[in-house]
Amino acid sequence: MKAKLYNFWRAAACAALLAISVACAKAPNDAQVVSDVQAKLAADSGLQNKQLTVQSSNGTVTLSGAVDNDAERDAAAKYAASEPGVKTVINNLQVGSTQAAGQPSSQAIPDRTAAKSSPARRRRTHTEQKEMAQADNPLTAPANQPQPPAPDPAAQSPSAPPPPPQPASVTVPSGTAVVVRLIDSIDSATAQAGDKFHATLDSPISIDGDVVVPAHYDVEGHVVNAQASGKFAGRALLVLQLDRIKVGDQSYEIHTDQFSQQTGSRGKNTAEKVGAGAVAGAILGGIFGGGKGAAIGSAAGAGAGGGVQAASKKPDIKLPSEKVLTFTLQAPVTLVPTTKPAREGQRLDSTNSQ
Repeated sequence: MKAKLYNFWRAAACAALLAISVACAKAPNDAQVVSDVQAKLAADSGLQNKQLTVQSSNGTVTLSGAVDNDAERDAAAKYAASEPGVKTVINNLQVGSTQAAGQPSSQAIPDRTAAKSSPARRRRTHTEQKEMAQADNPLTAPANQPQPPAPDPAAQSPSAPPPPPQPASVTVPSGTAVVVRLIDSIDSATAQAGDKFHATLDSPISIDGDVVVPAHYDVEGHVVNAQASGKFAGRALLVLQLDRIKVGDQSYEIHTDQFSQQTGSRGKNTAEKVGAGAVAGAILGGIFGGGKGAAIGSAAGAGAGGGVQAASKKPDIKLPSEKVLTFTLQAPVTLVPTTKPAREGQRLDSTNSQ
């Protein structure tokens, strides 16, 4: 009898355990899964205002709708996967798309922030929303947030003229003639080496027929060598060279050949005239006065020859103002061309050009 009673209670215990295990293995209620997942999504500040749908069927949860970015899409999938009893999550959320069409047998996600979240969570969500609103409003954006650059009024104004193009330079080749007209007169008797003189272009400077510097622009040069004729030397010398040309407000260094002019020397012809005078004087003195008269006549003859020499002294070289001289460039010069005529009375500022 006792054995039968023992077996009965033993069978009853096994049946109870079997019933409990079957109850535990039973799939969760789909409606409860949908409700719990919706609550989790609504508690997230980035997802609570999105029109998302949740479907559950035998442990498989399907998410539909639209989110702003991939981070929100991944967060929604994690919330669904963390729900007990969920085995598979089908994430159909679209990033950046419009509101997805509603799915059958689904429920819209209610805003359960106030019911499900804690007071600390509610305060944090309110702060996040405030920061997002400030970021969207340029007047209340945080100071450390970079602001877009202010538009350029000149760039937006259709009436603003474009900036002028930079002038192009040209190179005047070596061998180009530079014809000038003197402003300063130059005299070999008074000029000294290193003295500066001023002139203007008498003819324009051209390249392949195109004028790059019109006439009358200022030119400056210097005296390379100057030598007066002298009382008995009989030769004057004057050597000039150009140094720079001024075009508008720009001054350009130039290197030209030298203009050279000199007078001829009396040389041997003058000496012969002096010697002949002395001999003739001695002959006449001997005829009229003997030995003493010959000496006096020789000296007088030499003096007469010297007078001829002095009378035949060559003049110094004088280059008057308005004299036209021609030089040739010995090296190329690069300058900005112009078509503007030179200003009347323009003079080169030699102090600033040095």
